[in-house]
Amino acid sequence: MNSVLIPPGPGGYGKGLWLPTGSGKKVLSLTGREIHPVAIEIGALTESEIINGFASIPPDEELLCVVINCAGSLRCGLYPQKGIPTINVLPTWRAGPLAQFITEENYVSGVTMEQLVLVDSAEAPDCGPEPLPAPEPVITTTPPPPRGAKKLVHMVEQTGTAVGHVIALLFAASREAVDVSLRNVIPFMAFVSLLIALVQETTLGSLIAHALTPLANSLWGLMLLSLICGIPFLSPVLGPGAAISQVIGVMIGTQIGAGAISPAFALPALFAINVQVGCDFVPVGLSMQEAKPETIAKGVPAFLLSRQLTGPLAVIVGWLFSLGLF
Repeated sequence: MNSVLIPPGPGGYGKGLWLPTGSGKKVLSLTGREIHPVAIEIGALTESEIINGFASIPPDEELLCVVINCAGSLRCGLYPQKGIPTINVLPTWRAGPLAQFITEENYVSGVTMEQLVLVDSAEAPDCGPEPLPAPEPVITTTPPPPRGAKKLVHMVEQTGTAVGHVIALLFAASREAVDVSLRNVIPFMAFVSLLIALVQETTLGSLIAHALTPLANSLWGLMLLSLICGIPFLSPVLGPGAAISQVIGVMIGTQIGAGAISPAFALPALFAINVQVGCDFVPVGLSMQEAKPETIAKGVPAFLLSRQLTGPLAVIVGWLFSLGLF
């Protein structure tokens, strides 16, 4: 006995649906006044009659599957709630008021015609699908609209389809943004908050900053300061809370205002006290971009070492650009 495999499309949801052939049931298309090509192909492969839902709705027990183009409304979960396999031609995940009824066993999305395959169900678990010839489907369509209204109806359908695609895209983007926030951003914020609290409560950052303050009075001191701030094992600790930037930045600003330090040291000092910026974020940033463990293991030390090497160079460049400005 043959079956039809309907896998999810690019960005779609589900693990794939199996539909039997020759069941005598019907394929319902709820995609507008015109039957969707995916529904036509499914009807051909399963040897089933295709019904346009805008013409008539057969009883649920007569339905083999339902083809929809829903961007996330009630339609997504209506037929999964009834236990009827639902094929969404849009890449919509579990969404809508009835999302709790959508599972991988009764719903698949993002389906295109290229993915529909007729296979031998007995061989499906052991080997790849082998396309088999499909008979011509029986199609029940809705009566055509009056000639004068045909163009208007077509325009409305095209507009609705385009809006549905846009809504599906926006919904998928928002869902992914929320998912990334819950899995990566919020845990990282909690981690940084804990690290900042440890640095501030133990006064480790402030002690280091006050100890390095005398280095801000000369170019060589700023270069040495950038080297210290860029030490690979120290820069991740100095990053949270910006203790170095706050203390030395305030000190240099007040001293420049008082005339004790030349304004030419403002720009090189800015580069010197910010060498450690982002060093605590590198591992999390690579993880958020789904980098491989090998990439993280080699990328983090490389980034920290590059900061130590480029920090003094940035101070020199900043000092050169400051010459003649004051």
